Amino acid sequence: MTSVRRRPLRVGVFGLLGSGNLGNDGSLEAVLGYVRARHPEAVVDALCGGPEAVRARFGIAATRLHWYRGEYRTASRAGAVAGKAAGKLVDVFRTASWVRRHDVVIVPGMGVLEATLPLRPWGFPYALFLLCASGRAFGTRVALVSVGAAEIRDRPTRALVRWSGRLAAYRSYRDAPSRAAMRAMGVDTSRDEVYPDVAFALPAPPAGPPGTPGLVCVGVMAFHGGNDDRAQAEEIHRRYLDGTIRFVRALVEAGRPVRLLTGDGVDRPVVTAILEAVGSPLLTAAEPASLADLMTEMAAADTVVATRYHNLICALKTGTPTLALTYAAKSDALMDRMGLGAYCHPARAVDADRLLEQFRSLEKQSAELRETLVERNQAAVRQLDDQFAALDSVLFAATDHAHAQREST
Repeated sequence: MTSVRRRPLRVGVFGLLGSGNLGNDGSLEAVLGYVRARHPEAVVDALCGGPEAVRARFGIAATRLHWYRGEYRTASRAGAVAGKAAGKLVDVFRTASWVRRHDVVIVPGMGVLEATLPLRPWGFPYALFLLCASGRAFGTRVALVSVGAAEIRDRPTRALVRWSGRLAAYRSYRDAPSRAAMRAMGVDTSRDEVYPDVAFALPAPPAGPPGTPGLVCVGVMAFHGGNDDRAQAEEIHRRYLDGTIRFVRALVEAGRPVRLLTGDGVDRPVVTAILEAVGSPLLTAAEPASLADLMTEMAAADTVVATRYHNLICALKTGTPTLALTYAAKSDALMDRMGLGAYCHPARAVDADRLLEQFRSLEKQSAELRETLVERNQAAVRQLDDQFAALDSVLFAATDHAHAQREST
């Protein structure tokens, strides 16, 4: 009897990866760590926003998410409009061809089922729908792993997100509000679980030398509100920036060193505006290249004040007392999960005086909160171990069985 040599398991990862958002890339890093540890024979590649960056950093093959290279630029000329329209048709076949070459496709974390930041239905929601529909058509199991979701008002976007959720073979969410949102949008979530964000699976940085005494890290964001706030976007951004400047100025005037941090390349103008407005030698800035860099910066701080969701995760992961400028339910849910629900402040209406009061209260409770964060981080790691075990049994075991059946025939 001649034995049949099995080909390697083919695993794809999908999303706006390699596009400058540190949180998205951190989610990919965490899921790659899981796949490489538990399925070392698997061949992994990506369909993503920034294939060059993904290939360089993670050492996997990567394909551009959209055929049309100007996908995320505003199309004002007839040629650009025609290019985008043609791209939507071409992407149907490109996505289908990519999906059918895989046994499993994982969407690693990220807020792929929400519109808490400005979003057009024909952009990423359409791409995600094509992925999930292709998976169902070709028998490739698509897994949405610890993803974020929020109820969406815009009807086309809502429909695409709802059908993406329905067509996926596996869904889990990074918080309870995400699961509730998908249920409200018409997806049966009775078998879906809630786990921490996959970025909590990343290792915390090793203990380094003592940082600058009294250092405060402030994670900023190019915040303009959500998908329903387009008409007020500039006003929302001005209030956020003005309130943040007042808060940072008050800290440095009190003699506190402050370090500004970003989580996406689009945040750099906010850093520049704050540096110019405050103009103090106590105020510095860093451009972290990964979540590991962010965690290293935050581990050296006494306190963190941050806006971006994955900046919050990094601060909490290092056990540093954190105050959140929240812009969506996901941030409030994260802070509640980690025992810091009292230390949230609305990003849409930053009140520097109130923020300073919360900051002082946070620092008074610093020692207790650090103990709480140690416990909550340990619990998060255990829960993610459960998540990966569930993926092994629900996703990979079924795929291995189908794989073996195909190759024995």
